[in-house]
Amino acid sequence: MRLTGKLRKVASAALRRGSLGGKPLQVGALPYRRGDDGGIEVLLVTTRGTGQWMVPKGWPMAGKTLAEAAAQEAWEEAGVRGATAERELGRFRHDKTDIFAGVTPCIVAVYPLAVEEEAANWPERRERTRSWFALDDAVAKVQSRALAGILAAARIL
Repeated sequence: MRLTGKLRKVASAALRRGSLGGKPLQVGALPYRRGDDGGIEVLLVTTRGTGQWMVPKGWPMAGKTLAEAAAQEAWEEAGVRGATAERELGRFRHDKTDIFAGVTPCIVAVYPLAVEEEAANWPERRERTRSWFALDDAVAKVQSRALAGILAAARIL
């Protein structure tokens, strides 16, 4: 049942998603908050396949702006809700791995999300690990240098 729903979601998203330079476009959220020391902390999640630290991300959604779709992904993958800015922080290249489609090079547009609520129960809690990191630690955790650059630039939030 879950797989059928997932296949339907992937298939419909494939019909809707945009592209950039011939690469499909995904959206990502950068959930953030202020730590006790006043510095910015960001929430990263692990990917399903490789367990790499990443921002919550997914395909654009019909009827939602890119920022709204990014906020939806933050809820599904990390269990957080908050205010999402419509201004994009930046884009990075990511190889999306799918058991049916194989590896698809994508471009991910990242939107900041000021976290207002963190749930103990969320849709993908059994599939991913989430963790808060100080900005410098998050930069060191992600494998993508372009995403690291976006995180480093988030100091202005």
